[in-house]
Amino acid sequence: MSEFWLISAPGDKENVQALERMNTVTSKSNLSYNTKFTIPDFKVGTLDSLVGLSDELGKLDTFAESLIRRMAQSVVEVMEDSKGKAQEHLLANGVDLTSFVTHFEWDMAKYPAKQPLVSVVDTIAKQLAQIEMDLKSRTAAYNTLKTNLENLEKKSMGNLFTRTLSDIVSKEDFVLDSEYLITLLVIVPKSNYSQWQKTYESLSDMVVPRSTKLITEDKEGGLFTVTLFRKVIEDFKTKAKENKFTVREFYYDEKEIKREREEMARLLSDKKQQYGPLLRWLKVNFSEAFIAWIHVKALRVFVESVLRYGLPVNFQAVLLQPLKKSSTKRLREVLNSVFRHLDEVAATSILDASVEIPGLQLNNQDYFPYVYFHIDLSLLD
Repeated sequence: MSEFWLISAPGDKENVQALERMNTVTSKSNLSYNTKFTIPDFKVGTLDSLVGLSDELGKLDTFAESLIRRMAQSVVEVMEDSKGKAQEHLLANGVDLTSFVTHFEWDMAKYPAKQPLVSVVDTIAKQLAQIEMDLKSRTAAYNTLKTNLENLEKKSMGNLFTRTLSDIVSKEDFVLDSEYLITLLVIVPKSNYSQWQKTYESLSDMVVPRSTKLITEDKEGGLFTVTLFRKVIEDFKTKAKENKFTVREFYYDEKEIKREREEMARLLSDKKQQYGPLLRWLKVNFSEAFIAWIHVKALRVFVESVLRYGLPVNFQAVLLQPLKKSSTKRLREVLNSVFRHLDEVAATSILDASVEIPGLQLNNQDYFPYVYFHIDLSLLD
């Protein structure tokens, strides 16, 4: 499972024994894989400042999680046809996310623990804000390019009534630069090919004999040329419509066709040039954002543990990875039983399945006898 429970309990003898019991029970029952989660000793400051940081860290946690999910989605979108390989780019410090979380070590160089807690939090917040700003600008530029390219490609994918014809017709298909003559393009249903060949010359006066040619066709019909005098265009269109032939409004403009082709080539080239750098940026900064997020989780455990268990700082944090979705309820019961002494009233209410108290449901608890945070990587799969 890509789910982790990050908990902490006081570090006194009674709770160390409780942690040992928890490890024994969860191991024997195959409920979870547990590892020690080491958090450095920070400068605590005042309890008032910790209360403020608790609220700020909660918001930063939500923001960081949202950011890495958006970045993961961006990787999938950028990779397009290679979406199945997106996970190869969603790493943290070069390792898979589960390995990083289960072997977490605080990065002292990036976030010095000797600094005041508020400074550490501010450093992470600014880092994540900068990544989000860059993400927006980079993906916006790439998506605009991608959308423009898709719009051009769509023009060449419709039927003969709607698609662009610049990649189908050629200069040789038309009578050009004539004061009197003009070549029209006519869409003829496949079932009416024979009728077209028999009647097109007589649909109007001044149609050039034997001037029709099949340019291309799709499932419904074909695109034919016909040359006639300019003065009878409207009459020809009317007669053609009466016979279920559709004159496609198209006039050969070599400069416009060249411009379209060059625009397509430019967009394809620009997209190819931006693809690699954008994917590399996403890979590097996804790692940075994910690492920052787990550091935020560690900070939340520290702050909440001090607020819950008091001073001096003495608690033990443990990371649990539930092994099966079906056993999470049982794992929760084991934890609440082992640590019920931390808050008898809350633990009893949680363990009693017949008591329904808002915020204390087994599957959606907002309060536990111990400090608890959830890390869900499943949405990144």
